[in-house]
Amino acid sequence: MLNQEVYDKVTAAFAAKFGGKPAAVAYAPGRIEVLGNHTDYNEGFVFSAAIDKGTFFAASPADDDTVTLVALDINGGETYSCKLADVKKVESGSTWANYPLGTFNWLFDGEPAKAGKGFKAVFGGNIPLGAGLSSSAALEMSTVLALAKIYGVEKDKTTLAKIGQKAEHTFAGCPCGLLDQASSLYGKEGALVKSDFRTCEFENVPMGDAVAFMMVKSNAKHALVDGAYASRRQACEDAAKYFAGVLRHPVTHLRDVSTAEWVLYRGGLPETTAKRAIHPIGEDERVLQGAVLLEKGDVAGFGSLMFDSHESSRNWFENSCEELDTIVDAAKAIPEVLGARLSGGGFGGSCCLLVRPEAADKIAAQITQAYKTAYGDEPTCAVIKPSAGAHLVNA
Repeated sequence: MLNQEVYDKVTAAFAAKFGGKPAAVAYAPGRIEVLGNHTDYNEGFVFSAAIDKGTFFAASPADDDTVTLVALDINGGETYSCKLADVKKVESGSTWANYPLGTFNWLFDGEPAKAGKGFKAVFGGNIPLGAGLSSSAALEMSTVLALAKIYGVEKDKTTLAKIGQKAEHTFAGCPCGLLDQASSLYGKEGALVKSDFRTCEFENVPMGDAVAFMMVKSNAKHALVDGAYASRRQACEDAAKYFAGVLRHPVTHLRDVSTAEWVLYRGGLPETTAKRAIHPIGEDERVLQGAVLLEKGDVAGFGSLMFDSHESSRNWFENSCEELDTIVDAAKAIPEVLGARLSGGGFGGSCCLLVRPEAADKIAAQITQAYKTAYGDEPTCAVIKPSAGAHLVNA
């Protein structure tokens, strides 16, 4: 089993805390975003992949109306408890509980009392926190799969993804799109997930064995629950409303606007709003072009689009940072790196590199040296294998 040690740790902790085996254990991976940045809430396209690190959530029904959560990765095993009637956003203290609590809340359509009984759960994982690999979505998806199992709730994958997204919006306070949850659910070993967030259609696209991904985690803290993400989302929505008024075809989101139309009509937008808008517009076009290139087996061409994507983040969306730019600039100088860009929301976190796997050690050494020269400390480099999506564990 992938990440067997983490599974053993979580189930052993469950037995120690509650006695016996959990009624259900679910696993959900983190994700890397490969191409298509901030396009999900613009009803656009994204290439992503589930990674080979994730979160296990072990749960059993409670004997009463108590919800008990144990977070193994917080202070060695922090516990949060409440009654069904008190399932609500945690405003201070154990705010980590908002992810599983919110997921539980929306699994029952905002009426957790409908569950009848509470539950007891232990969770833990090995996704580096703050790396932009969506540990939060992995927790939400492992939570929703395990709880759906123990409560006998049946819902399709996309509905489960939307439950996690709603938890993020209402309990965690981050207005995320659906990318992270969908990537965690729809991942497949050795393949990318190509997502269409207008139709909520998800397909797997093989990458081949000649290339791999490398995650390079900067030491710039990654945090989205602040005004930076929200302000950019608002700018995209404002731009879409503007284009709906000046273009002669229907526009509901920036997916409906082309780069050529942006060039012609950008003058009617405030400069910052115009800069923000061109990023997801260009990203959609890069994802569609990338799909064509992968079908032809042109991974080098696909990598070039990743470099272009980062330049758009750096110059237009301004969701990069000095540390991420240093990593990408160092990667550009290495022939065995075919592409590199920030992954996820930005403002810190990680970069995703498309690499020749046989040169992984060389690539990691050169990027580490460049980063250490600039900042005095070292990034974390790891080869990432596109892996299977979230599932119940039968072990």
